Amino acid sequence: MAPTNPSALERARRAKTAHEAKLLAMPNVVGVGVGLVRRGGKKTGEVGVIVMVNKKVPSTQLSEADLIPRILDGVPVDVQEVGEFVASD
Repeated sequence: MAPTNPSALERARRAKTAHEAKLLAMPNVVGVGVGLVRRGGKKTGEVGVIVMVNKKVPSTQLSEADLIPRILDGVPVDVQEVGEFVASD
């Protein structure tokens, strides 16, 4: 499903670019992209920054420095568990 608001897509792309290096330096983060946000497993229709992690960890088990923000530059952030990436032959 393509986003209906091009300006929201552009804001999300700018936020991704601005914060990607810092996010990728965080433990457990394996990728950063732009896509449709999900909350509680359901699409919200909002375009946001998607942060991909090996495994989701409860926020209570993370230090404040390791918490991924829910919003970056006014853009919603969605943390998605993707598992480990493995190169194949």
